[in-house]
Amino acid sequence: MEFRILGPLEVIADTERLDIGGTRQRITLAHLLLDANRLVTVDRLAEAIYGEDLPSTARAQVQICISSLRRLFAAHTGADIISTHSRGYIIRVEEGDLDAQRFEALSAQARRARNAGDLDGAVRTYREALGLWRGEEALQGIESRPVQSAASRLTEERMTTNEDCIQLELELGRHQELVGELTRLIDEYPLRERLRGQLMLALYRSGRRAEALQVYRLARETMIEELGIEPNDQLQRLEHAILTADESLDTPAKATTIPAEPPPAPTVAVPFLLPSAIADFTGRTKQIDAIERELALAGEDPARFAVPIIIVAGKGGIGKTTVAVHTAHMVAERFPDGQLFADLHGGASRQVSPMHVLERFLRALGVPGSSMPEGLEERAEMYRDLLADRRTLIVLDDAATESQVLPLLPGTRMSAVLITSRSRLAGLAGAIHVDMDIFDADQSMELLGRIAGPARVRSEVESAKALAELCGQLPLALRIAGARLSARPHWSIEQLVNRLEDETRRLDELNHGDMGIRASISLTYESVGADARRLFRRLAILDTGHFSVWTGAALLGLPFTDAEDLFDELADAQLIESAGGYGVHGLYRFHDLIRVFARECLAGEETPADRRAALERMLGALLFLAEAANRRAYGGDYVQIHSDAPRWPLPERLTAQIVAEPLPWYERERPLLVSGIRLAAQAGFVDLSWDLAISAVTLFESRVYLDDWRETHEVALAAVRHTSNVRGEAAMLYSRGSLHITEKRFPEARRDFEAATRLFDDIGDDTGTALVLRNIAFLDRMSGDYEQATAHYERALSMFTSTGDQVASAYVLHNLAQLRLETGDPEGASNLLSEALELSRQGGSRRVETQVLHRMGDTYLGWDEPALAAEIFDTALAMVREIGDPAGEAYILNGLGIARLRLGETAVAEDALRHAVRLARTTGDRLAEARSLLGLGELALACEDAEHAVIHFEQALSLFQSIRTPAYEARALAMLTEARTMRGSEGRMGESGELVG
Repeated sequence: MEFRILGPLEVIADTERLDIGGTRQRITLAHLLLDANRLVTVDRLAEAIYGEDLPSTARAQVQICISSLRRLFAAHTGADIISTHSRGYIIRVEEGDLDAQRFEALSAQARRARNAGDLDGAVRTYREALGLWRGEEALQGIESRPVQSAASRLTEERMTTNEDCIQLELELGRHQELVGELTRLIDEYPLRERLRGQLMLALYRSGRRAEALQVYRLARETMIEELGIEPNDQLQRLEHAILTADESLDTPAKATTIPAEPPPAPTVAVPFLLPSAIADFTGRTKQIDAIERELALAGEDPARFAVPIIIVAGKGGIGKTTVAVHTAHMVAERFPDGQLFADLHGGASRQVSPMHVLERFLRALGVPGSSMPEGLEERAEMYRDLLADRRTLIVLDDAATESQVLPLLPGTRMSAVLITSRSRLAGLAGAIHVDMDIFDADQSMELLGRIAGPARVRSEVESAKALAELCGQLPLALRIAGARLSARPHWSIEQLVNRLEDETRRLDELNHGDMGIRASISLTYESVGADARRLFRRLAILDTGHFSVWTGAALLGLPFTDAEDLFDELADAQLIESAGGYGVHGLYRFHDLIRVFARECLAGEETPADRRAALERMLGALLFLAEAANRRAYGGDYVQIHSDAPRWPLPERLTAQIVAEPLPWYERERPLLVSGIRLAAQAGFVDLSWDLAISAVTLFESRVYLDDWRETHEVALAAVRHTSNVRGEAAMLYSRGSLHITEKRFPEARRDFEAATRLFDDIGDDTGTALVLRNIAFLDRMSGDYEQATAHYERALSMFTSTGDQVASAYVLHNLAQLRLETGDPEGASNLLSEALELSRQGGSRRVETQVLHRMGDTYLGWDEPALAAEIFDTALAMVREIGDPAGEAYILNGLGIARLRLGETAVAEDALRHAVRLARTTGDRLAEARSLLGLGELALACEDAEHAVIHFEQALSLFQSIRTPAYEARALAMLTEARTMRGSEGRMGESGELVG
């Protein structure tokens, strides 16, 4: 397996490029590879993914990423490349498998050859090392500040290596070959003075003394403007040596002849067709720099034979034309033979033909009408011939397709072509793509100020920010809003904001003179096919920030691959944009104003019946996938209550790919799940609403999204009560009761469970009754009523056994085992746990298996077998981390901490118990937190630290009292009394160490 980080991140297994996964996995792998074969802590990985503002689930997300990468690599190598350690992870990379390691080894080899006097060999090795780079920077595209900070070291090593190689080539007299490369490097790194000096020397030795001095003057201007300092002494001495023609600058291979001057070029027409420059141009520094960098190479790079093509792509109104025209004016002097411009009207129904554009261009180049060829090919040939030796810039605005552009391309590298398009025009070979996005907040405010007046914006800053948000930070919309304010000096900015807040009027308000957002988007909308337009409209049904491809398939009732093609068509037209993800996990989204337009189209072009049918299919597909994800997470269709709502099934293989990692799938679709439950209730799809709500608990419980759990269940519960849906009401009461247990609101939980039991009994639903009974039994155990708890568990077990639900039976058995432990019967608990473990494994539920293992560890502790307990807890800990259950991890870490304490490993015990407390607080599990605090108190007692033992026991007792758990309260109180007694004894010690009194 080969890892590549010198450029975009890639992993190659044999000859196959692996799909690493989403952004988090890519950041995680990048960070590991930057420290290959060295430990990378979990905290560093979390910071790399999230920055300084870490979410509560950061560590769990890191573990999920590691697990995903392990499965990916194991599937292709059979080996566990990533190893786990107490504080983090290490990726094991063999020698030669990481391009950065090969680069460093070759650079060192080249330095040794240089020191040995083998300059040719050193250059060859340097060039081999530099050839490993596939981009300008290491790990391009990884949006993580810690990763890019670390990667910058490699980029700096690359530049130093390049400079060392060029220095040797200058010593070998290869100055003429280096001029193009050095010019390009200086454009990229204008503040590297060593490169400037090398270019000055190469030019001087090539007989281009004036140009060498011009390089120094430009260097001095740049240094003073950017840094406020003069060039260094070495560069100043080099300038003086060039001025005085110092012989020390010559090489042994100095040329003895000066090339003859080229003959003067024939006089031809020089066209200047660019539109006027934009007076209030704002921002876009990054894009302009990228375009300038590429245009600077036109006609200069001897290794480039094809015409340079730069494509500025983006949605309508994003400012593509503005950037292209502005940049063209900036670089016009580099193209002394003229600048051509044509608006191809790519978004219009009648696009400008290449024939028409070629006629205009040929006339501008001096071809009279009588000599104009009639055919497209003949015109294109004459056009290419006229531009063959000319440095001309051609700007093609709003191109629709590659076929519209191809006849307008020059034939040589002397000229350059700058294209704007709503599509990426991927069929133009070798083109450089510069993508345009919306403005950020500062750029939006600056543009508004330039058009409406800076004082006006400063006087209403908050309203101006709100205006920019309502414009979606889209430059055209901002320009229109600014123009409307400028034309109406009596309006306040807040007044325009109030008008735009009405979404049904927003596109009407964003219209001024010839400028209009609706017209701009409409041109693009009409340019795509009928099915793509239908998908565009129906995506507006979804009330979410992003959507997956499968949602489009369901909305249209089409196969997934057909929907995939339509998504690509809409994305190419910039009507939707990528929101991350790869393959079947790809996500898309609307720009805010385009969503408004889509909703207008939905209302105007889709019948209510079509909208309703599309929504029902999409919700049916969502429920189908949620159930598939739940089965994969639990190993089967266990502990679920289902409705008769219609499902919209996807093919088996596709479903397996989509929910291959169930919890990450749930996480991606969380916004759709939450909004889908509400949409289903509003549309009257009551069974879909409550079934989706209960299916989403898999996510809400494991990721502790308690607000989502509460809000969705209140919505679904209101819907089922409104329609007298008894089974749905029972299911929602049962699930809401489970939420109350998670929140440790036991009285509220018992009320919901008792109501749910009555409803399930009324309709004869034994599965529902059994599910509720096992939770009532848990409440009985927490209150210390072990007899009633046992009765409820045994009744639930009988029902689950009769239905053949192995996993639910295993769950009840391990809870019965806990009762046996708490009543002093560890042997009886052990027998029950053995049966539970076998059932959970037969049923394939790893989550319940970890719960059973946790109970077994507690049993071994009860038998005073801490070594066996620690072994069981370690196994359970690895499993619970792999499935991503932070709440379960807190309980297992608590047990592991107690086991390590009993083994005398106090430091390890303290780490485990403190980690358990942190996890419990993160997940809001007060019971787990209280039990872990109890463990810390026991640890303090063992270390004869009575003061801290009292503190921990008091905190634990307070938590046990708040959640009303008498059995645990009694235990905490007994241990607190012991700690206070110890503290009192310590307080009575005299100075000699003897007890006083």
